[in-house]
Amino acid sequence: MTENLLGLATDLYELTMAQSYLEHGKIGNAVFSLFVRKLPEKRNFLVSCGLEILLEHLERFRFSDRELKYLKSLKIFSDSFLDYLREYEFKGKVYAIPEGRVFFQNEPVIQIEGSLPEVQILETLVINVIHFQVVVASKAVRSYLVAKGKPLVDFGFRRAHTVEGGIYAARASYIAGFEGSSNLEAGLRFGIPVFGTMAHSYVMIFDSEEEAFKSFAESFPDRTIFLLDTYDTLKAAKKAVKLAKEGVKAVGVRLDSGDIKELSVKVRKILDEAGLRDTKIFVSGGVDETKIKEWLMENAPIDAFGVGTKFITSADAPYLDMAYKLVEYEGKPKVKKSPGKVTFPFKRQVLRHYEGGVMSYDETLRYEDTDRGLVELVLENQTLKKELPSLKDIRNTLKDELETLPEGLKSIDEKEEYKVLVR
Repeated sequence: MTENLLGLATDLYELTMAQSYLEHGKIGNAVFSLFVRKLPEKRNFLVSCGLEILLEHLERFRFSDRELKYLKSLKIFSDSFLDYLREYEFKGKVYAIPEGRVFFQNEPVIQIEGSLPEVQILETLVINVIHFQVVVASKAVRSYLVAKGKPLVDFGFRRAHTVEGGIYAARASYIAGFEGSSNLEAGLRFGIPVFGTMAHSYVMIFDSEEEAFKSFAESFPDRTIFLLDTYDTLKAAKKAVKLAKEGVKAVGVRLDSGDIKELSVKVRKILDEAGLRDTKIFVSGGVDETKIKEWLMENAPIDAFGVGTKFITSADAPYLDMAYKLVEYEGKPKVKKSPGKVTFPFKRQVLRHYEGGVMSYDETLRYEDTDRGLVELVLENQTLKKELPSLKDIRNTLKDELETLPEGLKSIDEKEEYKVLVR
């Protein structure tokens, strides 16, 4: 149990501030808002993601004897503060824009309410959990938008920034419309469909490419996909045809390198001329939304894509200008006025306006000033206020959201601003 606690998943200054708050009687009710100040240049919208994971982490945010011993060894904290941490449990409120909803700049994706020391301590954890999953979900949905219904699979686990990052990215990609992942742990934890083919090492270990293909087909006859580019892609395609004529058929073939457009056309021709029109062409290796769009615009006969490194690292926009800021204390507004970093006071609600079924503009206003909107109270005093949706429900929510998104915002190349009015 001790190893599963997360009390030290925070920065030093969160705890020094909390101790000082307690020493000076600053323990009133506070609201912190997590929002993005400005969208990256190549993002027209963001996807809310990670709420369920955050709630799980909040439940585990405790301080073990081992952690308290370490904090005491720093000779920074008072014994009374360490006693406070020993009893720490988050009993405040969490407000959120539900997972799978689209959101924009200056909109509070998460708001945490509780006693000031209690919610200050959570700053680092909240940003860390939500930031990463919003980043990768917002990257993954770009591939979904340009794939035009062709299946996408997360192949990024090995290039993820840490094991846990890869697992949560698989979840985010499934929400964003991917069919599944190569990540088995994500399959176990979240029920995400898992997919995989073979590596070049498998082909190389056999005396011949043909022997490798035949051996794999014997082991997995119902899920055989031949990797064609270990040696000579077109010769390998012809070997796949030869095996098919001998009764060793593959569900598909995979291209992982070279001129994908040219090779896919030539491989498709080889397969079709042999009557293997149902054999799919699966492409991996450096795939991202730009490549997918380019290949499909050129009518490359590709049936599915493995999307990996560039998605799981969000290569073109790896971070957000995301902040967790105090907006209210003891019912009074709190505003930061630093140039370029101005915040908006009070706990907030987001109202979304539509025209002809399409998003027109959003406005944020004080939470108490309306009884409707995107923001929901999801947790209070360690009790869920409503049942969390399933992963499939979140996935369907995002699909519905994308149907109402203005066409200009769906572009992966052009920047278009969406109006958010702050009241």
